[in-house]
Amino acid sequence: MQIKDTFDRKAHWEKIYTTKQPNEVSWHQDVPATSLQLIQELNLPKSARIFDNGAGDSFLVDQLLKLGYKDVTVQDISGAALNRVKDRLAEESKNVCWVVDDEAHCQPDGKYDVWHDRAAFHFLIDENEIESYVQIIERSIKPGGTFIVATFSTEGPKKCSGLPVCQYSETSMEKLLLRSFNKVKCMTQDHTTPFNTTQNFLFCVFRKR
Repeated sequence: MQIKDTFDRKAHWEKIYTTKQPNEVSWHQDVPATSLQLIQELNLPKSARIFDNGAGDSFLVDQLLKLGYKDVTVQDISGAALNRVKDRLAEESKNVCWVVDDEAHCQPDGKYDVWHDRAAFHFLIDENEIESYVQIIERSIKPGGTFIVATFSTEGPKKCSGLPVCQYSETSMEKLLLRSFNKVKCMTQDHTTPFNTTQNFLFCVFRKR
């Protein structure tokens, strides 16, 4: 007899963002420098549509608004996480599109110039959900648009926030996306957590054909 998986992903992340402060989670960055650099290297107009997937309470949206980007969508499965960012941004939050949804099954509105995903995609470990996510970005990124993704590398953790994760290499990420994307570049980078531990990430930039 098959035992049904009773794990509630949304409940898990709502609990995280209602019980922990930003400096109490390993993925926190005061300034998401690498993500910002990769976005700025694209030399996009300020009207470009940018989608930040699985953002949690990341400070990326704050920085994008400061740089003058006018069409930013922020998605996370946790409403509590997004409410924390809205409170932080105050009046500026009205200039952002907020979406509470599960990355594996979301239906984004329209097509985007950039889809950014740092430390979210690697939590999908079911092959069907991974394929669903790939199909979502294939539909949601404009031809010529960019997918920026940062996951744990093969040298990174095997678990995070008490959950198993998928580790990726440059080769495995490229293979996963080869149907619709060309690799621009990949690099590994050590992230120092608020607890002074080190996590190795793989950052990749892909261009939609």
